[in-house]
Amino acid sequence: MRLKILIGSLTVSLGCTASLNAVAMEVPDLLRRISAGTIAAISDGDFVGQTYATGLLAPADANYRDLLTVLSIVDDRIVTGTLSVSNSVTAAPEILALSRDGRTAFVTERLGERRNDDATVRDLPPGNRLFAIDLADKANPRLADTADVAAFPEALAVNPDGEHVAVVSNTEEGSFVQIVRYANGRFGEASRFDLARLGITGDAAKPRGGVTATNVQWHPSGRFLAININSQNRIAFFEVTEAGDRSALRPWGDPVEVGADPFVGRFTPDGRFYITSDWGRNLAATDLAGRVPDKRSSISIVKLADLSESPSVARHERIGVATTDVAAEGLAVSPDGKLVATVNMRGTAFPRGSPRFQREATVTLLTIDTQTGAISKIADYFLEGVLPEGGAFDLTGDHFLATVFQGHDRASPDAGAGLEVFRVVKGEHPALERLGRIPLPHGVHHVDLAP
Repeated sequence: MRLKILIGSLTVSLGCTASLNAVAMEVPDLLRRISAGTIAAISDGDFVGQTYATGLLAPADANYRDLLTVLSIVDDRIVTGTLSVSNSVTAAPEILALSRDGRTAFVTERLGERRNDDATVRDLPPGNRLFAIDLADKANPRLADTADVAAFPEALAVNPDGEHVAVVSNTEEGSFVQIVRYANGRFGEASRFDLARLGITGDAAKPRGGVTATNVQWHPSGRFLAININSQNRIAFFEVTEAGDRSALRPWGDPVEVGADPFVGRFTPDGRFYITSDWGRNLAATDLAGRVPDKRSSISIVKLADLSESPSVARHERIGVATTDVAAEGLAVSPDGKLVATVNMRGTAFPRGSPRFQREATVTLLTIDTQTGAISKIADYFLEGVLPEGGAFDLTGDHFLATVFQGHDRASPDAGAGLEVFRVVKGEHPALERLGRIPLPHGVHHVDLAP
C-alpha cells in the first residue's frame, strides 16, 4: 500500500526569495514502521552517478536540485517538507546532521552552488557555508542562519548539547577544524584551529603537508572530538574546553593508526570505542578505476583511554579489524551499540560498459561486543541502485536505512533514488531483511533521524 501525502515545499534562491507551493508525492506505508519523529535526507542535484567517471554535471534540463527532504508523521499523517540547500556528494556523507531534538538540521557544502554556465565538476566553486535549518514546522523547513567556514568543508557533527557544531575543512593552506556556536536560531563566531598547530603534520612538500581531514565526530560526553585523517591512515583525538565565548582544543592522547583511508567514523553510544570505515582508495590515482579499489574495505575498532586520565597521558589503541565489502563509505552504529553497518557502493559508480560495473551495492552487517570491542562480520545484503553512501539505524535499532543516489537506466519504480529500508532481525542470529524503498528526489546521499 502507498499513501498519497502533501508536501509543503519552501524554495530559497540565492536572492533569498521564498515561494510556497504544494505538490503530491507517494511514500510507501513502510515509513510508519520506522522509529523516528523526523527523518532528514540530503540530495545533490549537480551530480549524476557517472559524474565521477566523466567529470560532467547533470544535464541542465534534468531540473535536479540540491535539496533537503524532511519526513515526519504528524497527527497520524505522513508529512514531507523540502528546502533547497547547497551541498555536494563529493564530501563524506556526514554533511548533514540533526540536533538531538530534531528541531534543527545542519548542512555544509563542500562545493558551492552550480551557476548557469557550469558544465563540469571543475567549474563548481569551492563551498564555504554552514547552514542551520529550522524544522519546527516539518512541512515547511526554514533557513534559520548561515555561517562562513573555511573552504571545502568535508564533514560536520553536532555536539550532544545542540549548541556547538564542529566542521572540518581542507583548504590549499591547511586542514582546519572549526567549532561554531549555535543558540536561539543564530550562529556565533567560529573558533578555528589549524591541525598543523595541533601537531597533525606531514610531508611539507605536499599540499597541507599531506594532511586531509574527512570526518569529525563528538564523543557522547561532548568533551572530545575524533578527526579522521584519511590521507595518513590515522585518527586524532582532541579535548574540547570552553573559555568564555570561545572553544579551545588540545590533543587527547596520540593519534591512532588504523586501516587504509579511514573516510568516516563513529563513537559507540557508551563512548568506549571509536569505529572507522577504512575505504582503502588509492588517493594518488587520477581516474575512477585507479582510485576506487577492487578489493574489500575494512573496519577498525579503537579502544579509547579512560576519560578520567589526563589528556597528556591518555593512550588509545586499535584492538580489532573486520572485512566489509568493496568501496565501503557510510557507517552506522545501532542505538544499543551491538550492531554496525556499512554502506558499500561496490562498482555502481562505473559506466555500464566498464568491466567493473556492478548493478547492485551492499550493506554489511557486523556485531560488536560492547565490553571487549570484538567485531565480527555477519553478511552482505544486496540492494539495487547507484552510489549508495549514507546510512542510519532508526531510534530503536529495529530498522536500517541506506541512501541510494539514483536508479540505473530503465530501473523499476521501486529501484530509483531514495531510502532502502531493512528490518533488523535481532537475537542470537542478527540479520537484515529488505522491506522496500522510500522514493526521494534524485541525488540523496545521507540520512539522519531524530525523535
